[in-house]
Amino acid sequence: MTKIVQTSRPNRFGDLFEMLTDRGRALLRWRDPAGQVTAPPGLSDMGELLLSRRGEASGVALARALVAAFEEADEPKRLEFLETLGDRFGPDPKAVERALAAVQQDAGSVEAIEALHTAAEPRRQELFRRLNLAPGGTAALVRMREELLRHLKDNPALRRVDSDFAHLFASWFNRGFLVLRHIDWNTPAAILEKIIRYEAVHAIQNWDDLRNRLQPTDRRCYGFFHPQLVDEPLIFVEVALTKAIPDTVAPLLDLNRKPIEAERASTAVFYSISNTQRGLAGVSFGNFLIKQVVEELKAELPNIQTFVTLSPVPGFAAWLARAREGGELLDDNLRAALAPLDQPGWHADPDRAGALREPLLTAAAIYFLRARDNKGRAVDPVARFHLGNGACLERLNFLGDVSANGLKQSHGLMVNYLYDPNRIEANHEAFAERAEIAASEAVRRHLPDAQTTTKKEKP
Repeated sequence: MTKIVQTSRPNRFGDLFEMLTDRGRALLRWRDPAGQVTAPPGLSDMGELLLSRRGEASGVALARALVAAFEEADEPKRLEFLETLGDRFGPDPKAVERALAAVQQDAGSVEAIEALHTAAEPRRQELFRRLNLAPGGTAALVRMREELLRHLKDNPALRRVDSDFAHLFASWFNRGFLVLRHIDWNTPAAILEKIIRYEAVHAIQNWDDLRNRLQPTDRRCYGFFHPQLVDEPLIFVEVALTKAIPDTVAPLLDLNRKPIEAERASTAVFYSISNTQRGLAGVSFGNFLIKQVVEELKAELPNIQTFVTLSPVPGFAAWLARAREGGELLDDNLRAALAPLDQPGWHADPDRAGALREPLLTAAAIYFLRARDNKGRAVDPVARFHLGNGACLERLNFLGDVSANGLKQSHGLMVNYLYDPNRIEANHEAFAERAEIAASEAVRRHLPDAQTTTKKEKP
């Protein structure tokens, strides 16, 4: 009997694909009607040609050419292409008409309904799928959507294109494709540089500052990565391991602080969460990230019993300025008590800060528990994120962040959201279905009517 020996050729497929791609490039010499080699067509025409191709090799080469042409084009030409995606690359009206007629003729035909669904899909979705086949295509499409988002406010017609990006990205970047990685001081420098660049809550001043957040035994950092964006964290969270729930951020960031042993900590504090890819706006990563990091820490450090955030309140100062001008949420007495906020340096004066403490916390309780936007939602975006994840608004922290940015965006206010593993699902359901905000008694007692009740109950 003849013995068949198989030899391992790990690069054979890659070599074959590269050969096909090279051959595809040769097919893409642009020619005019007389057969003469000429300049490539415009971006929209390249898109039409890519959709008409059936060969894989030429398709990959053309996708690469279109991606490169888009990124090399000036801004007006890129915008023109994005607008054309909305105008020319929607569903084929005739195909939809035929499919709809088939459904009307036989309403019970599953095949006819599926054909209508296929016909109604915008052609640009298939274009995006083909562009995604180009080397680096996924990252290029994320950058393309980032470009689109910059023009969305002034070009409402681009919303239909953005909807298709969001639809595809929700599938391409779903939790099943994401990889959780522990980021520490030994992580490759290319990634560490991006952590510095992308930090969106508490700016990282230099490499010493970064080391202070990654290297000590009582610090952790985790990020989600995608196989097609290998060295690009999509989102990352910085964690401090402490003995108690903190009410100010400065001690956590202090370069001269003395670290504690991780085994002595009882609390994990999520003090900074940063999304990194503007082009993936609307794709949810944070809820999965926090919940998985909780599980990772519980497995590594059973002594950790409390999981909280120390979060900024980015919209509070702007909301309070509007509320002080009018409206029913603040009464005249509270408005008068808040007047010292207009005086520069109030936070550094113990007397003025002391006088403002209770009025400001009362306004904050109203902001979180009663104020609503025009969609009926909690006003604060960070609150919507954590409450939607099933957290509880645990504590309001007066002068928790006295940095210039903290004073500007929230008059120094910070809050703790508590992630109780036993209450996360119930809190999430109550918030999602009934818009109920889980808040501790310590927060609720700052509401004006709660204060009145408390005073009446005192002997």
